[in-house]
Amino acid sequence: MIKRLGFIINPIAGMGGKVGLKGTDGEEIVKKALSLGAKKVAPNKAKITLKYIKDNIDGLEILTYPGDMGEEECKELGITSIVVGNINMENTTYLDTEEAALRMVEKKVDLILFAGGDGTARNIYTSVGDRVPVIGIPAGVKMHSAVFATNPLNAGKIVVDFFNNTNVEIRESEVMDIDEEQFRAGRVVAKLYGYMNVPYEQAYVQSLKAGGIYSDNICLEGIADYVIENMESDYIYLLGPGTTTKKILERMGLPYTLLGIDIVKDGEILVNDANETEILEIVEDKKTKIIITPIGGQGYIFGRGNQQLSPKVIKVAGKENIVIISTPNKLIDLKRRPFLVDTGEEDIDRMLEGYYKVIVGYDETYVYKCSY
Repeated sequence: MIKRLGFIINPIAGMGGKVGLKGTDGEEIVKKALSLGAKKVAPNKAKITLKYIKDNIDGLEILTYPGDMGEEECKELGITSIVVGNINMENTTYLDTEEAALRMVEKKVDLILFAGGDGTARNIYTSVGDRVPVIGIPAGVKMHSAVFATNPLNAGKIVVDFFNNTNVEIRESEVMDIDEEQFRAGRVVAKLYGYMNVPYEQAYVQSLKAGGIYSDNICLEGIADYVIENMESDYIYLLGPGTTTKKILERMGLPYTLLGIDIVKDGEILVNDANETEILEIVEDKKTKIIITPIGGQGYIFGRGNQQLSPKVIKVAGKENIVIISTPNKLIDLKRRPFLVDTGEEDIDRMLEGYYKVIVGYDETYVYKCSY
């Protein structure tokens, strides 16, 4: 029997991350992202997945959509594909994603592989529902849903196992998305849209992002006070998103961006909600530390919601200048799963592997492992 894979890329997914736009839902936001110098990231991530599939599955028939929604990436890797549908090559929209997914269902593919973020997952869900198993290549800014692999390479591993192993578990997984306008205003308003069937392998599939506050205010204040007391005057500090990092700026009496990157030096704010370009201009040839907190329930420290802290920024700071803060309960919630990274560059992900001291209270640290 012929094995058939449907392959769809949302080419604009993730473009808003490095330029600080927190998503690319809507034509005007895409235009703004381009005007700020945003580059497409989803096609390159999808090629990592495709290459692994090509090297590890024989006799697979791949159905895809025209142009940079899948056709071009297959050609670049020397993969023969069946191209269905038509698109406006200059202006793809969510309707193209929905139509592509619908056509894959009609062509009776065994599995749909898509590259994008939560918005893309919603589009796929609209057309597919629970009729065909899916797996997502994480390539967006918003990554709350549980239908994504932990990184592009692991997406490939899931596809290979799905077709080569008849005993792969299929599990109903949540499709979540947030209101981007609320998100840009610093409020997270998440909604459950439904469930899709996903080939489930715990080591390779990300968890649903947990919400809420994981610790009482005393614990957060202890972390914040310890970080503030140990700030050095000759360093620039990049504070990542989240309620845990927000507490540091609150205790310093400084304005903060709940969902962006804030830059601090000598007790003063240099920039709120900085994008990658602004960060690189400020930290060039400067001693820099990055203060981040893992995403609750998932454990990502880079590559989910903080793409402004790009591989270039991480290289400037250096692994030794990454400061991880977390409430103890947030670590407990990970159930011993390691921190994860998905920066888009494998050499950086590999460099970030290892063990870190995590500040969990005033002068209290845990040692915790990071993987990718």
